[in-house]
Amino acid sequence: MTSWVGRTAAEIAAAVREKRVTPREVVAEHLARIELLDARVGAFRHVRAVAALAEAGEVASRSDLAGLPLAGVPVAIKDNLAVQGESTRNGSAASPDSPAAEDHVTVARLRAAGAVVVGLTNVPELCVFGTTEGVYGTARNPWDTTRTAGGSSGGSAAAVAAGMVPLALGNDGMGSLRIPAANCGLIGLKPGHGTIPADIGHGDWFGMSENGPLATTVEDARLMFSVLAATDLVRAEEPSARSVAVSVRSPLMGVAVTSPYATAAREAGRLLAGAGHRVRRADPPYPVWLGTTSLAHWTAGTAVDSEGLDPRRLARRTRVHARVGRRFVDSVRTGVRRQQLRERFAPFFAEHDVLLTPALARRGPAAADWHKRGWLRNVLVNTNCSPLTPPWNLTGWPAMVVPFGELPSGMPGAVQLVGRPGSEGALLELAGQLEGLRPWTRNAPLGGAR
Repeated sequence: MTSWVGRTAAEIAAAVREKRVTPREVVAEHLARIELLDARVGAFRHVRAVAALAEAGEVASRSDLAGLPLAGVPVAIKDNLAVQGESTRNGSAASPDSPAAEDHVTVARLRAAGAVVVGLTNVPELCVFGTTEGVYGTARNPWDTTRTAGGSSGGSAAAVAAGMVPLALGNDGMGSLRIPAANCGLIGLKPGHGTIPADIGHGDWFGMSENGPLATTVEDARLMFSVLAATDLVRAEEPSARSVAVSVRSPLMGVAVTSPYATAAREAGRLLAGAGHRVRRADPPYPVWLGTTSLAHWTAGTAVDSEGLDPRRLARRTRVHARVGRRFVDSVRTGVRRQQLRERFAPFFAEHDVLLTPALARRGPAAADWHKRGWLRNVLVNTNCSPLTPPWNLTGWPAMVVPFGELPSGMPGAVQLVGRPGSEGALLELAGQLEGLRPWTRNAPLGGAR
């Protein structure tokens, strides 16, 4: 008997379209996987077992089944995006427990393409932090369940890495998709501003937050991106030679990149040079004010998202984050610093097609009750792990994380690719070359601490 757990989304969709398997059979296998593993992993806030099986049957009866790009593919949705008939809790006891009247536009596009929503994934409260824990549970890294999956799309990443679903929808306001992708050995693509509909929270964190795919292969990431962006992203038959700048410098003063992540970036650069790309060492002109600007935007986004919520039902770290951010809301809303950053980086990206960096500065911290710990401690652990992701939310330019190699701990390594607006196809092309040159293990073995 063929098992569909562990297969790629592209393989599943092809089999469903050709009627070699039914959507219900595929979904049932993945629901069984969730039931078996999620008590250890904590990926899901809510599993839609009955509804998902019913919706799988509806997919099978569609007259356009033969043309559906995601026919019968189980997907997980981050719990800050509306799924019709389900509550959207955003990781918080302060959020209303009322069913959504309609799907978020990205969820609607996935369903229209034939995907089946199996559940809503855990997030930290209001999706603020780079670790995922709170009143609805802790999302653990399937590669080492003593470590965090990352955040804020931690549950989505954990679900894909554990083979509970082949694809998941996440979003990224300061690295919230790329951080868990890097921790969990996945591809995480944050598209450029306006490429995929956002509509996240109350204003998308001033336009910094973007929805995007989490996947185990470049083919699957490309497929899901094409559905979400409603575009046919055709893969070039002959990859173009690109100018690639490799930088292992941290954008933030006082935060160092550890050797394993720096080594991964340098090695990825060497492989791309061997594949015919023009690769050289070059650091972007990160301004000294980048750290304070990142903090202002990060906290101000939370200040806006927390408006109207009962502060007594928010975790202390969230309340402090919002209180700090209120003083910055008006200045952040002008967008002046973000435009200055784009102007500062423009000459660098005129010279280089793509920037290649480490994905993280160090591996994610322990899976713990971070939501019960102090605000400053949370901010410091987040900043020390992931200083390389926020600049590209501030600019609104595309950035993606690609698995690369293995850390000394046995956990997956990862690098980050960044490009100019509209370069998602080029980033996926380079990611595909890295995938071919240095293949990765697609799903975690779900062992203990390593």
